[in-house]
Amino acid sequence: MAIPTFRVISIGALAAHPLWEESRPVRTGHATCSLIESGDTRILVDPGLPPAAMLARLSERAPQPASAITHVFLTQLDPEHARGITAFPNATWLVNEPERDAAIATLREQLEHARETGDPETEAMATERLTLAERTRPAPDRLADGVDLFPLPGVTPGSCGLLLPLPIRTILIAGDAVATREHLLQAKVLPGCHDVDLAMESFREAIEIADELVPGRDEAMVNPARRGF
Repeated sequence: MAIPTFRVISIGALAAHPLWEESRPVRTGHATCSLIESGDTRILVDPGLPPAAMLARLSERAPQPASAITHVFLTQLDPEHARGITAFPNATWLVNEPERDAAIATLREQLEHARETGDPETEAMATERLTLAERTRPAPDRLADGVDLFPLPGVTPGSCGLLLPLPIRTILIAGDAVATREHLLQAKVLPGCHDVDLAMESFREAIEIADELVPGRDEAMVNPARRGF
C-alpha cells in the first residue's frame, strides 16, 4: 500500500476576511491548492488561481509537469476553487457527489432564469460554469491509497475535504470548512454558509480528527488542539 505525500502548491486568500474587519472584497479570492501523491496517482486539490498562474505555481513547487496530474479534486464547486481547472484537461475532475448535484441544480436554475429574463451576461456565465460542473465526476470514497473523502457539509451543501491518515500523523485538507488560521484559532466559520449549524459541526469534526490541517484559504498548520503532537 502506497503512503501518500502532500505539499501546498499555492496559499489561498479570502476576498474579504471578516476576522480582519473587512466587510467588502479587497482582493481576488482563491482557494489554497495542494498536491497529493500516492503511488502513480497525483491529485491536485482546489486549483483556485487562473490557469497560467496555476501552472506557474505548480512548476515552482513540484517536479512533475501539468500532464502528470491524474486527478483534480474540488472541495466545493465554485470559481474560487476551480478557476485553474482547465489547465488540466487530461485529468479526471472529481467532486463530492452531493456538492456536484447541488451545484448543477443551482446553475440550471440560474441559466433558466437568465434566459427567461433576457440576461445574456448571466446566461453566459451560468452556461460556462454549468459546462464545467457537468464535466466533473462524483468522487469515490477513496481516491487513492491513503486518500479518503471526508465530508464537511455546511459551508456549501456538499463541501468535502480529503483525509490522509499517515503513519505518524493525520492530515486533513479541509477546504473552507476551516477557512483560515484565525477561523481555526477563534473556532468560527465563514459568514454566509449554506447551513451555519452544520458548518460548525463539520468544523468540530475537523478539529477532532486532524493532527495537521490545510485550511481553505491559508497555509498548512498543526492543529492547536494537538500541541503535544
